[in-house]
Amino acid sequence: MATINEIIKLFAALFVFAGSIIALISAVGLVRFKDVFLRIHAATKASTAAVLLTLIGVFIYFIVSQGYVSVRTLLALVFINITSPVGGHLVSRAAYRTGAYMYQKHSNTEGADLNKDDVDKETQRQLRIAKRAKRRKKIYSRLDQD
Repeated sequence: MATINEIIKLFAALFVFAGSIIALISAVGLVRFKDVFLRIHAATKASTAAVLLTLIGVFIYFIVSQGYVSVRTLLALVFINITSPVGGHLVSRAAYRTGAYMYQKHSNTEGADLNKDDVDKETQRQLRIAKRAKRRKKIYSRLDQD
């Protein structure tokens, strides 16, 4: 019976270790990616998976070691897996609506006028302002029609 408990604790430790590795990958993604959309992707997807694996490991450890089910850990699992992707979506949606810079690998693709290599910062700002004004005008014209 003691060896089974040790094996289960080993699996719990492996879950926690896998979660920490994914958290490290998420942190590297936050530093390396070039725009807000890619960074939000790294922050929400990888960190949600990291927290999920870590809390599953903690939950298993508490069951085997302490002999009880941790309701707090279950609640943390549920709420983090609900709120983190929703928060990331809202941040990226707000960034898109305000005309945030969107990284593009090649300058010959559509929307390349916002590429950092093509124009300077003031021109980028003017293009974003014009794009927002055009979008606002389109939205308001739809509202006036209704």
